Amino acid sequence: MTGLNVSIRNVIDQHAEEAAFHWLVRANAIKAPHYTLADLTALDNHLDAHLDGLKIAGPAGWEACKEALNHNEAGEVFTAGVLAFDSGDTARIQTVLEAGSASRELSRGLVSALGWLPYRRVNGIIEQLYAAASPDLRRIGIAACALHRHDPGQPLRDALNDADVMLRARALRTVGELGLKDLLPLVSTNLTSQNADCQFYAAWSAVFLGDTSAISILRTVTEANGPYAEKACSMSLRRMSVGEAHSWLHALTQKAGCLRLAVIGAGVIGDPVSIPWLISMMENPETARIAGASLSMITGVEIALEDLDGEWPEGFKAGPTEDPLDEDVAMDESENLPWPDHKLMRGWWQTHHSKFEKGRRYLLGKPIDPPWLQQVLGNGFQRQREAAALESALRQPGPLFDVGAPGFRQQRMLKTSPIGAATSRKP
Repeated sequence: MTGLNVSIRNVIDQHAEEAAFHWLVRANAIKAPHYTLADLTALDNHLDAHLDGLKIAGPAGWEACKEALNHNEAGEVFTAGVLAFDSGDTARIQTVLEAGSASRELSRGLVSALGWLPYRRVNGIIEQLYAAASPDLRRIGIAACALHRHDPGQPLRDALNDADVMLRARALRTVGELGLKDLLPLVSTNLTSQNADCQFYAAWSAVFLGDTSAISILRTVTEANGPYAEKACSMSLRRMSVGEAHSWLHALTQKAGCLRLAVIGAGVIGDPVSIPWLISMMENPETARIAGASLSMITGVEIALEDLDGEWPEGFKAGPTEDPLDEDVAMDESENLPWPDHKLMRGWWQTHHSKFEKGRRYLLGKPIDPPWLQQVLGNGFQRQREAAALESALRQPGPLFDVGAPGFRQQRMLKTSPIGAATSRKP
């Protein structure tokens, strides 16, 4: 960016840095327990403002993004990707594709950039991607179609049998997200796959689309407590009867390392019969906050707002420490959840239990039905909205509502289209 005034160059560089940073913040926010759609939209508007600043800067804005690609971070790939794809410039697009396809982590930025822009702006690029020779590029193209809830047609069907397991796993996941029940036979052929990713997403999509025989695979995944355990548990419980779900949940409490999953599962089932047990789990610092979240998922009580929270337990540590010798760098999965006071919660339940019927499923204090799910999608926190999206798609065939899509797009969709609207199909 030679020849530019230093102050102008600094402003452009700051736009590039802030855009990448805001993308990272939103990547965490879409799974966070304390973000609403309004919060996500406000964050996305800030991100969009920085992207606009880079676009207004013209070639200098692109050069700043291109230089930032040297950081090898997904946020920088996203920012450069938005500018390149929006410009339609072949050289720019090639630059970001080379940078973003270098690793699975970096490709998240590419997919996100393609999902950020309106489909009409990127459909040609996406079609070129899933027609490419490289399986990595085909995977990126299919993932981008999934974000837009657009059926790629034959390229998706071909990918379901591809030798590249990362591409095949993404295709299997996409079938479920788009609600393509006609592809269930192709999905089912992957239920015996030796690749863990392919087998999981085949089972997840199969169960999502109505093949409950694949629940046994999801149960095995849950009990192994690996990276897909929570997602497998969530889908399994939603496809079981309430009685079957309780029986399995009890078995989970007896398996080493699965107590936290059982606590989360109680919130998924939504039966108030579990609430006394959840309150007892609040006495254990390891499960207290997630037990509070599950109780809130069932009843709708806002623990902090209603002064039902307590103090951080003395001596309890969660998440990574500042000790450089500590090899545990995992983030605190209960971060941003309130600490419930189990005594106050027990008193609250004694006052409110008569409002709930045992054996019935609830979400945020009301029986689960489509109108209520629509309200939760509009007003709930992100994890609650994710639950509402799943529950809705299981009741009304169609694509899974994407609670991670740009906030302004989600708001428009909720105003103009009912949940479960048809996926756009490619002839």
